[in-house]
Amino acid sequence: MPRRAAEIVLSDEEVTELTMWSRSSALDHRYVLRARVILLWREGRTLKETSEMTGLARSACNQWRRRFEHARIAGLREAPRPGRPKTVSPATRASVIETARSTPPKGCTRWNQRSIAKVCGVSQSTVHMVLAQADLKPHKTDYWCGKPSDPEFQAKMLDIVGLYLNPPENALVLCVDEKTHIQALDRSQPVLPMEPGRNRRLTATYTRHGTVSLMAAFSVHSGNVTARTIERNTSETFLAFLKSLYRKHPGREMHIIVDNLATHKTPAVRDWVSRRRRLTLHYTPTYASWLNQVEIWFNILTRDVLRDGVWTSKKQLVSQLMAYVKAYSKDRAKPFKWTYTGNPCQA
Repeated sequence: MPRRAAEIVLSDEEVTELTMWSRSSALDHRYVLRARVILLWREGRTLKETSEMTGLARSACNQWRRRFEHARIAGLREAPRPGRPKTVSPATRASVIETARSTPPKGCTRWNQRSIAKVCGVSQSTVHMVLAQADLKPHKTDYWCGKPSDPEFQAKMLDIVGLYLNPPENALVLCVDEKTHIQALDRSQPVLPMEPGRNRRLTATYTRHGTVSLMAAFSVHSGNVTARTIERNTSETFLAFLKSLYRKHPGREMHIIVDNLATHKTPAVRDWVSRRRRLTLHYTPTYASWLNQVEIWFNILTRDVLRDGVWTSKKQLVSQLMAYVKAYSKDRAKPFKWTYTGNPCQA
């Protein structure tokens, strides 16, 4: 019969802290296991049982018992390692930081840790440590929007957001845009389906069967989508789409949001719209087409249909696009909910 170890008595505070360690997903796993060793010891488990339940060797379980008995919870933490800690001279640190912030040579647009290490004559681990301490990430790029060039930016933005949040009574708000040059790509070999441990696979070689463009109108407050495919994106096709939307919703006041594409502003379009009492075009500010909610729907379309799609003909692509639009409006249509996560004091 296995010999039971001497009992260990824990204070309430120690039990609480060790329990938190043993259940933590943020701590290094080694600390989780060490806490479990002590808690199992408190339950009266033998070294053999503790080893089987934690996956640690018996000698390791015994080591952490002895260290806890000697120094309590502090004994479960890593002891200082012998030897002088690694240091980086101020000159080396400045060289790494200056290099990381400079323009790379030989036509490159960004540095990596290996190239910085080569230029500065230090190890890649040293570069990693210096950049981490300085909070520099040369491998990443953030994008920001500068001061709007459109002098009417605020007025146009407030106009569109007002239509989203508080539209006129019984008015229909539509976001209209085109997704152009959708390629009907056919792979040179059959698609290999997904299997356990293996992703769906497509050949890198393909055949093009032409392109098609999709013109879509997203209804802001219902989520319904009206769309048609077009061969070329011209002012004539845009005007024809507007007329079809106008006929589809007789008697309703219509507000249509579009971007600043030239085909949306031709004299023919402006003249036709000006003679329609119940239709108003609203143009997004310059460089702010992201305000148009149909762009969100186009991203959904790309994710669900276009990415990694395979079509043997342009006709098949058109058929799939229209089938998706119909199914989306029937089963998934709902308004988008926008959430602002910025700081209003800095907006």
